[in-house]
Amino acid sequence: MKNTLIVVAGVAALALSAAGSAGPREDLLARYAAAAKSAGFTAERGRALHTRIFASGKPDTPACTTCHGKNTRSAGRTLAGKPIDPVAVSAAPGRYTDPAKVEKWFTRNCNEVLGRECTAQEKGDWLTYMVGQ
Repeated sequence: MKNTLIVVAGVAALALSAAGSAGPREDLLARYAAAAKSAGFTAERGRALHTRIFASGKPDTPACTTCHGKNTRSAGRTLAGKPIDPVAVSAAPGRYTDPAKVEKWFTRNCNEVLGRECTAQEKGDWLTYMVGQ
């Protein structure tokens, strides 16, 4: 919880800085926070979203862990057997630095797993979880 508050405070400070020197992940989190009208994101909610089994998406992809695995620092695998880089920033430092790619994969994966678009709150929580991994 303490680490989550530090991440949220850091994101807020960067988002409000006059210099505008926030990085791409911080910019995404700030955009999601504004869209969600959120007081903040938590890694715990992000972890819960990542591991939860949904019945509203495609039957063969009921959870993020179906393809990405339970260990966020390990490579995943698509249903077709194609490898997927780890989703944890500590294992894949280049992840989540291209906003267009992030949105593309949120759109595709949320629709497949949840059966709908992810909310800005869900995106922010999930990204906060991955940045802390």
